[in-house]
Amino acid sequence: MMYHVEFSKEALKQMKKLDKHIALFITAWIRKNLEGCIDPFIYGKGLSANHIGRWRYRIGKYRLITEIMEEKVIILIVTVGHRWLLGKICG
Repeated sequence: MMYHVEFSKEALKQMKKLDKHIALFITAWIRKNLEGCIDPFIYGKGLSANHIGRWRYRIGKYRLITEIMEEKVIILIVTVGHRWLLGKICG
């Protein structure tokens, strides 16, 4: 089964706030590594504590926080941002 990537409304807002070249870099990484992949777990790290069920992906200095819905074969991107900002949120 190949996974499909979707963005939450909040993640889309966050992508629009990024510099254009950074947003393109992140989008290219998503297309290369997540869109159509068979096992999205090999690229990320599972979060713990209050964020169980979410996965973090490192893209340079930026991070994606996702929820992987295995039954629907969807990777929902919940949050996109600089590692400093997301470190405070997802510590």
